[in-house]
Amino acid sequence: MGQIVSSMQGKVAEMFGNRLKRQREDEELDTKDGQPRNKMKRLTTAQYVYQTLFLEQKGSDVAIMALERVWHLHKIYLSQSPYFKAMFNGPWVEAHQDLIKIGIPDERVTVECLDAVLGSLYCHEIEIVPDDVISYLATGTLLHLDDIIDKCAALMVENLSVTTVVEYYEAASQYGLMPVKMSTIQWLEINLLITYTVLTSSQAVSDFLKPIPIELMCELTASPDLYVIQAEFTLYRLLRDWMFLRLRPDDDADHQLPQAREGLHMASSAYFKGRDEECSFLATPMGQPYVGVFQKLRTQYLTNSYRNLMAIYDDNIIPREWVDRHISSHWHSLLRFDEGSSEDRAQHLDEEQFLDNCMRYGLILRELCGQRWRWVDFNYGMDLVMAIDSRVLKVRRQHWPDYKHMLNLRKTNQFMIRATVTSLNAQGKVVFTQSSQICSLSCDENAEVPLMELDPKLVYPLIISVNMLTAVPPDYSFKDVVPLNEEDETTSLYSRSPSIESKGGDNERPLTPSTCSAEESGVFVGDLEPDPSPPSYDRETDDNDA
Repeated sequence: MGQIVSSMQGKVAEMFGNRLKRQREDEELDTKDGQPRNKMKRLTTAQYVYQTLFLEQKGSDVAIMALERVWHLHKIYLSQSPYFKAMFNGPWVEAHQDLIKIGIPDERVTVECLDAVLGSLYCHEIEIVPDDVISYLATGTLLHLDDIIDKCAALMVENLSVTTVVEYYEAASQYGLMPVKMSTIQWLEINLLITYTVLTSSQAVSDFLKPIPIELMCELTASPDLYVIQAEFTLYRLLRDWMFLRLRPDDDADHQLPQAREGLHMASSAYFKGRDEECSFLATPMGQPYVGVFQKLRTQYLTNSYRNLMAIYDDNIIPREWVDRHISSHWHSLLRFDEGSSEDRAQHLDEEQFLDNCMRYGLILRELCGQRWRWVDFNYGMDLVMAIDSRVLKVRRQHWPDYKHMLNLRKTNQFMIRATVTSLNAQGKVVFTQSSQICSLSCDENAEVPLMELDPKLVYPLIISVNMLTAVPPDYSFKDVVPLNEEDETTSLYSRSPSIESKGGDNERPLTPSTCSAEESGVFVGDLEPDPSPPSYDRETDDNDA
């Protein structure tokens, strides 16, 4: 018996050995006489199923008609889709039909994408390119295929950019992809004003701004996390340009846009200044859809610069009642603040109050070096200077003895501040971001306070966003009302714009009497050591620098 078993083991070993030998010879001899060998290769099971059952449509037990095309397919494979599974197994007439006609009202579903998605039910593989991702998302949503939807969502988040963000936002809203929708909003919170200030062509600005829907712009304008490059007036001007582009009567009028971005600014301002109505634009039927956006704009900070205030009156977009109430509120706060009244101290506000009412400032730092700068809208007489030195972000309350008549005389002043520093890649996606806590500071004259030490993962250029609050905000509920007839108002400081030659607003208040251009927004003070004399302009910046 032992000899028989041993003989059988030997034959089995010889059989497998010969098979392995032939396999090695086949792998080594890929050619014969320089010509490819005529080798037969069998398809894998998945390839065979896809080729035979889907492409050649053999053995079909149901036909699907959609978008003027017919597919001869198989219920057992189609039932992987909850859409078809419910159709074949429910009390529907289609469950007993050999030809099923599917109506597809969604124009984003194309024949090519539907064919690819149906084919994926046979081979479990599908290639989705960014250009067609929304069509695939629409098709996957139609057939209730979660794996297709998830793959589209990941691809959309990965490919967010200036050219795709609004389209992806609208698609995510339509198809209920909340993570994608939030990603688009977060991308715009960081890049909306960066892109607006960097683009040099008015056509590029139009292509970027015009498609943004009102409800999205309203949400962005209200966000405390919006990176406002320069100051609130820059956001106002963006809204003015955006509204002007959306109001242009002709769809083919884009070729009439000025070539340069500054030309677009002037064209939008001239459009609103040139209206015949005396009332604000928001009080007109054309302006009513945009009221919600400007209610979210922090209009109280548009009155902190004389030139900006004159531009606001000239444009006559915002109701004069809003502006005048802000001026009155600022004056009362200034008096209380200067006398040290605790009524207007901001350091005791909670986080929600701070974020809803803080000033929003921003800057782009393009190179690594010790730098100081200020946003010089009037700030209740406090000259607050920001600085970066040895990767530490600081704030300093600058005090110049020769200019006490321009500054707050309180030895110690309180304010609240939060700083966020971000590095972006070429597509505007966050590489790394770092935020300080919301700090309540009491700064003596010339006192310097570190806000945070920058993480080494932050690389230049740096996007710096600062939220700051120096006084308790008053109740702004009056913004809930837009007067429909403002001609008879007597509370306004001006019936129309003051009779001055206005060149538009800016975000500057120089420390010495001088003339600021409409584009200056931040003043770099230079090296970090305090100067015994008041600073002059070491560098003037425009939208592209800041």
